[in-house]
Amino acid sequence: MAELICRSLRDGALEGEHAPALTLNDSIESPLGPLVFNHILSQLFSSISAGKSQSRGILLVAFYRPPSFYAELLKCRCSDGDSSNKWFSILDCYTDPLGWKCRLKELGTVTNSTPVETYVKNTLFTHVKDSNKLLTSLVELGKEMVGEGKGRFTVAIDSVSEMLRHSSIHSVARILSHLRCHDQVSSMFSLLNSDLHETKVTSTLEYMSTIRADIVPVTSQTVSGRRATTTENLPMMEQNFKRGKFQVRFKRRNGRVRVMCEDIHVVDSGVKFSLCNLEDGGLTAQSLVPKVQFNLQLSEKERLDREKVVLPFEHQGNGKPIEIYDGRKFLNGTEKNMDISDKMLQTPEDSGRGEIIYFRDSDDEMPDSDEDPDDDLDI
Repeated sequence: MAELICRSLRDGALEGEHAPALTLNDSIESPLGPLVFNHILSQLFSSISAGKSQSRGILLVAFYRPPSFYAELLKCRCSDGDSSNKWFSILDCYTDPLGWKCRLKELGTVTNSTPVETYVKNTLFTHVKDSNKLLTSLVELGKEMVGEGKGRFTVAIDSVSEMLRHSSIHSVARILSHLRCHDQVSSMFSLLNSDLHETKVTSTLEYMSTIRADIVPVTSQTVSGRRATTTENLPMMEQNFKRGKFQVRFKRRNGRVRVMCEDIHVVDSGVKFSLCNLEDGGLTAQSLVPKVQFNLQLSEKERLDREKVVLPFEHQGNGKPIEIYDGRKFLNGTEKNMDISDKMLQTPEDSGRGEIIYFRDSDDEMPDSDEDPDDDLDI
């Protein structure tokens, strides 16, 4: 499943469509989001360096970690410094996001603020609160990396939560929407700490994404048939730092959603994905039902009551011959039918209830006419 995500980001945007976007969600209970983000970043960079991707470079917006970390990451997993400098660029929003260090340096308060040199091209950005400048810098750096024309690049944001610390959800959503619509953006993916934000924030980002990936903890075990306490669950909580569930929702072009699940295991080289064990906290049909204010399923009593309802078009003979009167005494040309019809036309005097009599619009109409070829409108 992680391969499907990387393939979707690698293939990029189709002609006339927006770029595919991945939103990766983690939480404090299962904080494996940065590891999965680094895995996707490394896989996509390998595809770009091998010429197997629509994108010709990755522009990383670094909020969560310094540029030197990602330089070492690509050096260890992917390639040498020359290729990283060619196909990888960083907009550094981590070192001095508000420009305080630059002001202190101008005032002479700070003298040893020399930035760490890396072989990856990085650009210092000190106005993270200005969404217009941030968007302009992203587009300019992307064009500078791939050149003008039909060349495309991928945008990666290592922490949307850090962006939301300095800007509103409306500003962040505008930046992401503009990047998806840009002609030279092939794909984009970002990491979000979902438990730090309100539901409307996560819902907005999910709406703008074509792929949503949630990292959830494994299901807590029970002790002797009861729910385990926090102390008893401590080993399980420790395991959530080493493994978890990777639940992905792919939004298709026809509006349908494809749901998949895998297990995540932390290894020395990063993370490893394996088939999900459904008995251990896997997805179920009930867990996929949205939260609504009405029942989507019938109770046992409602189901029995529904079976007792007799619909108008169901002829219930109850074991006796069904005699249907259609308003014509000469239907079969027999006196017996005429007597039956006469009796049915007579209104009971002491029955205490009314009677509905149905007449055909025309006596010339045959029982199986073109207006009713199935004869299913006969009462």
